[in-house]
Amino acid sequence: MFPGPLGLSLAGRALERGLWSLAAVDIRRFARDRHGTVDDTPFGGGAGMVMRPDILSDAIAAVQAPGRPTIYFSPRGRPFDQARARALAAGPGVTLVCGRFEGIDERVIEAHGLEEVSVGDVVLSGGEIAALVALDACVRLLPGVVGAAASLTEESFEEGLLEYPLYTRPATWTGPDGVERAVPEILQTGHHAKIAAWRRAKAEEITRQRRPDLWARHVAARRGD
Repeated sequence: MFPGPLGLSLAGRALERGLWSLAAVDIRRFARDRHGTVDDTPFGGGAGMVMRPDILSDAIAAVQAPGRPTIYFSPRGRPFDQARARALAAGPGVTLVCGRFEGIDERVIEAHGLEEVSVGDVVLSGGEIAALVALDACVRLLPGVVGAAASLTEESFEEGLLEYPLYTRPATWTGPDGVERAVPEILQTGHHAKIAAWRRAKAEEITRQRRPDLWARHVAARRGD
C-alpha cells in the first residue's frame, strides 16, 4: 500500500528527489509465532479481532522517536484538518499507526501517548488509506513539492474558507444538458483587485451555504472571539 499513490505525480517526484521520505514497517514482523499472528479475540466478547498490545507496542517502539508525534487513525479521533497538516509538515516528521480488524488494544494508546485522528465520519477497513490521505496533505505543503507556492494559499480551508469557483478556456461552453454557460465576466477583465474581491465573496458565500460550521468559526475568528 505504501507508497502507493504517493509514489506518483507531485508526491512521487518529490520522493525521488529526496524532499520527503517514507519507511513502511510491517507489524507482522514483530509477531511471536510462525503464522505472524498480531490479533486476538476481545475481552468481554463481541465481533471482530483486536490487535495485541505486546506485538503492536514493539512495532511502535522500533520507530517512535522523541519529539515526533505518533498518530493512530481512528473514527473516534479528532478530525484531521488543514491546520494539523500544516503543523505536521513544519515539524520533524510523524509516526503513523495503521490499525486493522476491530481496532487496537486501548492500553497501547495510553502507553505510547498516541494521538487519535480521524479523516472523516466513516469506518475504513484499516488505517492505511487514512494515512495516505494525511501524508498527501502534508507532503504537498513541503517546500519545493508544488511548483506554484502561491496556489497553496488560495485553496479550501486556508483562512477557514472553502475555495472559490474555478474556470478555464473556453470562455463559453455548452454542457451535455444543452445549456450554454459563460465564464463570469469579471474574471475576463484583468482587473486584479476586483477579481480578488469577487473570489473572496464567492468563497464566503459557498462556505456559508455548504459548511455553516466552518463559516461560524470563520466569523468568530474574524471578530476575535
